[in-house]
Amino acid sequence: MSDFLAARAQMAMSLAFHIIFAAVGIGMPLLMVIAEGLWLRTREETYLVLAKRWAKGTAILFAVGAVSGTVLSFELGLLWPGFMRFAGPIIGMPFSLEGFAFFTEAIFLGIYLYGWKRVSPRIHWLAGVLTAISGAISGVFVVTANAWMNTPTGFRMQNGQPIEIDPIAAMFNPSWFQQTLHMTIAAYLATGAAVAGIHAFMLLRHPADRFHRRALGIALWVLAITAVLQPISGDLSAKVVAETQPAKLAALEGQFKTERGAPLRIGGLPDPASETTPYALEIPGGLSFLVHGDFNAEVPGLDQFKPADRPNTVVVHIAFQIMVAAGMALLGLGLLSALLAWRHRRLPDQRWLLWLLTLAGPLGFIAIEAGWVVTEVGRQPWVIYGLVRTADTVTPMPGLVVTFVTFTLLYLFLAVVVVWLMWTQIINAPSTEGRARHEEAGHATT
Repeated sequence: MSDFLAARAQMAMSLAFHIIFAAVGIGMPLLMVIAEGLWLRTREETYLVLAKRWAKGTAILFAVGAVSGTVLSFELGLLWPGFMRFAGPIIGMPFSLEGFAFFTEAIFLGIYLYGWKRVSPRIHWLAGVLTAISGAISGVFVVTANAWMNTPTGFRMQNGQPIEIDPIAAMFNPSWFQQTLHMTIAAYLATGAAVAGIHAFMLLRHPADRFHRRALGIALWVLAITAVLQPISGDLSAKVVAETQPAKLAALEGQFKTERGAPLRIGGLPDPASETTPYALEIPGGLSFLVHGDFNAEVPGLDQFKPADRPNTVVVHIAFQIMVAAGMALLGLGLLSALLAWRHRRLPDQRWLLWLLTLAGPLGFIAIEAGWVVTEVGRQPWVIYGLVRTADTVTPMPGLVVTFVTFTLLYLFLAVVVVWLMWTQIINAPSTEGRARHEEAGHATT
């Protein structure tokens, strides 16, 4: 493995690991403040237990996310010094503001975790709300910096160097709104689907457990609402990609030839040698209509770009198909759950639906991982689109495969620890009924 490939693999591994915890760090605080809000409104103890249980899980995942995020910060400078030398003065502001939002989130999460009996219930709930808001804002600033890599603005080039830097214009680049909106909704959707899957699985074992029924009810609402919103934000993102990164759009759609009335492809396997995408279900004019609102509009293909400037079409197209398929599956499941709840006026708890929810639990995070493959691999060979190639920014230090293997083993170890902690401390911990039985048994022996 070359040093360049090892550096890319290590960065990809770190991002793939961290993004799970970043998404959960955005989504879980929303769930816990909803649970506590319902407790404040109804005074039903189950919601209070639920808020405390989810807060404990949020704390575990927040700690791991903070560690993996710190590793990523070091990797940006150590693996890609050329990138930081060029981009640091331009996107330093969103990274700095992200740090401010992160510390704000940590402070209010601390108040939330340790303030149950130290502040009033409403102030405590407000601390949870501020945790959720600052967590979402933290994610927005990070994605804003990534959006700048896709659509760099806020400076002027002179002799290969950026001058007249405007960090505000760089933050509000053409992709920032659509990309941050898409990622934020994805975080809520993935977390809602995962939580729904966990509690659906527990309801299969304990159908009458009030704790898991209340938890599933909250998670299903988050899942259903965000699953409807996500395709809309995805459509907005696709239109911006079509305008600003036509090579990425062509790769994710497997569009090799420039043509009018370009079809929308479902499935298929791009063949760069023949420049075709066989085995795809094609909807005539579908792609032209989606990106331009005209079934006969021209869509640039990969033939508009030199082979050296094209992303890996096979990887990008397959990742895009996985992301869309996972999102559509969650949309169908969310709508079906809402329909059953509306029709029967109660929590949809049919066993076949609980099995579907359990199986669909990981789909949101699979979609997030696939989406980031589309974003990052689709931008290649550029680290800053159209300006700086990734290969020109890697560190000259040899032996990068050693750090890649070391960090891979570290992430595997951390993943095992997190799963064990979540299972013992959160998922398999006694529910309200179990805790009541435990307390009754304790009273009987005293």
